[in-house]
Amino acid sequence: MAPVTSLASTVDQRIADALSAALPEAGSADPLLRRSDRADFQANGILALAKKLKGNPRELAGQVVAALAANDVIKEIEVSGPGFLNITLTDRAITETLAARAADDRLGVPFAAHPGTTVIDYAQPNVAKEMHVGHLRSAVIGAAMVEILEFTGEKVVRRHHIGDWGTQFGMLIQYLTEHPHELDHRAGDIDGETAMSNLNRLYKASRALFDSDEEFKARSRDRVVALQAGDKETLALWQKFVDESKIYFYSVFDKLDMEIHDPDVVGESGYNDMLEDTCRTLEESGVAVRSEGALCVFFDDVLGPDGNQVPLIVKKSNGGYGYAATDLSAIRDRVTRLDATTLLYVVDARQSLHFKMVFETARRAGWLGEGTKAVQLAFGTVLGKDGKPFKTREGETVRLEDLLDEAVERATAVVREKARDLTEQEIAERGEQVGIGAVKYADLSTSAVRDYKFDLDQMVSLHGDTSVYIQYAYARIQSIVRKAGDVGPAAHAELELAPAERALGLHLDQFGEVLTEVATAYEPHKLAAYLYQLASLFTTFYDQCPVLKAESPALVENRLFLCDLTARTLQQGLTLLGIRSPERL
Repeated sequence: MAPVTSLASTVDQRIADALSAALPEAGSADPLLRRSDRADFQANGILALAKKLKGNPRELAGQVVAALAANDVIKEIEVSGPGFLNITLTDRAITETLAARAADDRLGVPFAAHPGTTVIDYAQPNVAKEMHVGHLRSAVIGAAMVEILEFTGEKVVRRHHIGDWGTQFGMLIQYLTEHPHELDHRAGDIDGETAMSNLNRLYKASRALFDSDEEFKARSRDRVVALQAGDKETLALWQKFVDESKIYFYSVFDKLDMEIHDPDVVGESGYNDMLEDTCRTLEESGVAVRSEGALCVFFDDVLGPDGNQVPLIVKKSNGGYGYAATDLSAIRDRVTRLDATTLLYVVDARQSLHFKMVFETARRAGWLGEGTKAVQLAFGTVLGKDGKPFKTREGETVRLEDLLDEAVERATAVVREKARDLTEQEIAERGEQVGIGAVKYADLSTSAVRDYKFDLDQMVSLHGDTSVYIQYAYARIQSIVRKAGDVGPAAHAELELAPAERALGLHLDQFGEVLTEVATAYEPHKLAAYLYQLASLFTTFYDQCPVLKAESPALVENRLFLCDLTARTLQQGLTLLGIRSPERL
C-alpha cells in the first residue's frame, strides 16, 4: 500500500498552491504550517512574505484565502492577528485519512526516501567485568534506534564493540594456565549469574597473586606479549574468558528484553589484524606524525590548558596501540566491507572529544568520504535521586542486574495491587514487562544527551509521563474491545466528531511524521513524548466520549475504530522503543 499523505502535508500543499496563485511574485513560499490551539493548524508564512513583498500581511492573507478553492479538506479558514491563517479541517477529511492509515499494516508510515546502510555501535560491555548502570543507556538507546531505523527501511548492521583485549588479560590467562580447570564446563551448563561469579572469583584471585608475587607478575606480562603475538595456547585460554563473559552478557540482555546474536559481537580484538596497516597508512599519508616516539594526529582546535595542541594518539611510544587505532580500523572495516553509508555510535557524551578527533582523522585519511557520515549519539549520565551519579549506599557503582531486578520487583507489586483476574504467573509476566519497560522508557523519554534521575517509584507509577501510563491506556482499549463482543471497529466518515475525537484523530495522523523525524535526527525521546501525548488524548476521549454506550450503532463503531487505531499506534510505538504492550493490566 502507498504511504498515506498526512493531513498536515495535504493542507500545506493546498496553502502553498493558494500562495502561488494569489501572489505569483512570491515564488515557492513556505506556508510555515504548524498545529495550533486556536484551530487545527495555523500558517504563519505570510508575515515573512509581506516583508519581502513590502505589503500589508492581513491584506495578503485575505488574497490567499480568496484564492483557496473550496474543498473537502478545509472546512474553515480565517485571517487572525497580523496575517496568520487559522485553518479548521472537515471531520470527513480526518476520518477518511485515519481509515487509510488503519487499512495499512504500517499505519501509513512512509519508508525513508533514500535508505542506506547504518552500522550502529551500541551496548559495549567489557569481557570479565560486570555490567553496571553505566551500560544501560547505550544498550537501551541503541536497541531502540535499531528498531526505528529498520522500520523506516534502513538496512541496519548491529555492532557490539565489546572490550575483549588489553593488558589485564595477561594476568587472567596466566592464572588460568596455572589453574587449568577453573573454566572447564560447557556454555549451556551454567547461567549468567554463575558465569559472572566465576569471572569475579578468577579476577580477584589473579589480582591478589599479581599484587603479591613478583614472579607471577612477570609471567603475566610475558603472557600479554604471547597474546598479542597470537600464540595459539594463549588465544585458546583468552577465548574461554570471552565465552564465559558472553554467557553473562546474554543473560543480562535477555533480562533487558533485548536480542543479541554472536555475529553482531565484534570486539576490539576483531580489528587486531588491521592495526598496523591503519597506522602505516596514516603515517605514510601524513595524516599522523611522530611526536615524542608516539604516532599522533594533531588538530588546530583541540588545545590543552597550557594552550598546546592535544593529539589523538594512534600508536604509543612503547609500540602499543591506542583506542584510536582500533576505532579507526573499525571505521575502515565498516565502510569498505559492510558498505556503511552511516556510522552511528551510541556512546557516553564524555567520549565526544575522542570521537570528534577519530571522525576527523578518518575524513583526512579518506575513509569517510562524501557518501558516508559518522555520528555520535551521545548520552548523559544516570543520576540518583540526589542528582549525583547513581551509586549504592556504599559508594559502589550499581550492578545493572540488581537495578533491573528491583524494577521488576516494584512493578510486580503495582501489577498485583491492580490485578483483578490475573494468575500469579500472569502477574509475574506483567511485572517483568512493566518493570523493564519502565526502566527503558525513563531512559528513552529523556533527550539522550541530558542526564536523568533514576527514580523507580516514579518510573512504575500509573500517573504522569511513564511507560506504565501508556501500557495501561493500551490495556484499557483491549478491555473495551473484549466487552464489545461481536461489534467491530468501522470508520464512518459521515459522522461529526466531538472535540476530543478530533484531537485524538489529528494526533494519530502525526505518527508517520514523528517517526521520520526521530529516525532522521536520532531522537527516540520524541517518539516517547508522542506516545505519552497519545495516551493522554485517549484518556480525555475515553472520559468525554462513551464508546460502547454511544448514541447510535454507527457512533459505537466509529469510536471503536478510534480505539483500535490508537491501540495499534501505541503498540507499534512501544515495540519500536523495545517495550511490551500487555493485553491486561
